[in-house]
Amino acid sequence: MDKPILILNAGSSSIKLTLFDPDLRRILTGAADAIGGAATLRLGDRRSTTPMPDHASALKAILEALAGQGVTLDALGAVGHRVVHGGTDLTRPTRITPATRDAIKACIPLAPLHNPHNLAAIDAITELAPDLPQVACFDTAFHATNPDLATRYALPPEITAQGIRRYGFHGLSYAALTRRLPQLAGHLPRRLLACHLGNGASLCAIRGGQSVATTMGYSPLEGLTMGTRSGSIDGNAVLHLAEERGIAETRQLLNHQSGLLGLSGLSADMRSLSEAGTDSARFAIDHFCYWAARHAGSLIAAMGGLDAIVFTGGIGENAREVRAGIVAHLGWLGAELDPARNAENGPRLHAEGARVALWVIPADEEGEIARGVLGVLG
Repeated sequence: MDKPILILNAGSSSIKLTLFDPDLRRILTGAADAIGGAATLRLGDRRSTTPMPDHASALKAILEALAGQGVTLDALGAVGHRVVHGGTDLTRPTRITPATRDAIKACIPLAPLHNPHNLAAIDAITELAPDLPQVACFDTAFHATNPDLATRYALPPEITAQGIRRYGFHGLSYAALTRRLPQLAGHLPRRLLACHLGNGASLCAIRGGQSVATTMGYSPLEGLTMGTRSGSIDGNAVLHLAEERGIAETRQLLNHQSGLLGLSGLSADMRSLSEAGTDSARFAIDHFCYWAARHAGSLIAAMGGLDAIVFTGGIGENAREVRAGIVAHLGWLGAELDPARNAENGPRLHAEGARVALWVIPADEEGEIARGVLGVLG
């Protein structure tokens, strides 16, 4: 391929973009944020605010801004898309065809907050440039190696057959992490606990380079305390809330009004909570660290031990006190931070002589998607 590759990452209220040259060097980055109102469009060093009522208008604004810098669709070699949910069948980067599109659409009930936006970006590019190759890369794919013991809920088989099982997410981040770590450590540790910590947060047990367990389940709601998501909660508590408040309000509560925001009553942003210094903010941070370490224990059991921990994502890469809090809970395993290295945000964090290696690696989902595009298109 001798033309640039455009990578689109469409979220619930944003579209991020990265332009790579054929050698996978970043040429340009940008994003449309706060879609649904007066959105901010950022492309390189340029910023503007313009109404973007939906993802279609946001993508149109992005493409117009790219064209203004000489990057038109006919100048591209391919477009790669992050797709949150691929179900049980879409487990590797896949060229988008009508059949692929139908398969992604069929997964909308499994990811109603994400897959429709991913499809909107795919459809917009198809309409504007039907001959331009597009490739979908799936956040669930990395966890396809999880054994049935890890993915099955204790439900009758006819319910499991309806797709009610654990899938796991953040797979593109974890796949990128396993590529990058050997460049820093000299090898890929056999039993690796990967921590993708951001507004959405999860852990992954990676043994021999493959995911064997992860904390997110049927949806991104399960597992750790997150920015606005509750994390794991008793099913009967959810049923009680649904009876009292209705399904729609309960869905809003658990996904958008809980987590760090719900605990603190202040913010979902870890930096804001650290600066606030209130008792509720401190409790929210402690809750985040405690439950990350508690879930880590189950993943370490799934791997049969622990050789290294890697932090990634916005919180994992930048929140020193959160990393220190989680590692302190895991000190009994031989995890020990070097305070000076932790203050510098790594990449190496572990103290001399520590039995468990500790690292920070920047998330690189876009780079992983770009590699997937080249892998599919040759």
